[in-house]
Amino acid sequence: MTLSEIKSALTQVEEVKFTLPNGKQVPPHFHVTEVGNIQKHFIDCGGTIRKESVINFQLFTATDYDHRLSAEKLRSIIELSEEKLELEDLEIEVEYQDETIGKYGLEFQNGLFLLTTTQTDCLAKDKCGIPQQKPKIRLSTLHAQESGCTPGSGCC
Repeated sequence: MTLSEIKSALTQVEEVKFTLPNGKQVPPHFHVTEVGNIQKHFIDCGGTIRKESVINFQLFTATDYDHRLSAEKLRSIIELSEEKLELEDLEIEVEYQDETIGKYGLEFQNGLFLLTTTQTDCLAKDKCGIPQQKPKIRLSTLHAQESGCTPGSGCC
């Protein structure tokens, strides 16, 4: 989900509800403590220099159980961040601490913001020795003549 997509989604709801990948809800008294532009400049294991940029939201829950962040308030926080930080319409990454700090993708479905799992990956599999996925072959497509074995020949 991009910045423009979350702003559009926020016009469709009054309450902002985040759901973790395991189905657990982020407590309704959460805060958005940071909105930022995270830039990553790195070299992968194959020697390629890369740059990535995402918009980062940090969610935090405290003991102020009466706190509620309305959709309108979150939209105003985003718009202020766009103005002051000159944010581009990039993908959003969400940080939230449950058992440990996790980084999640973001989707919007049925009035809920879904935190989606993210995974690490090797960006240079062809250069660092990670084998490509083997092609799947249907045994029924193999011809008996290729193996030299035919039905009734007694070879197997």
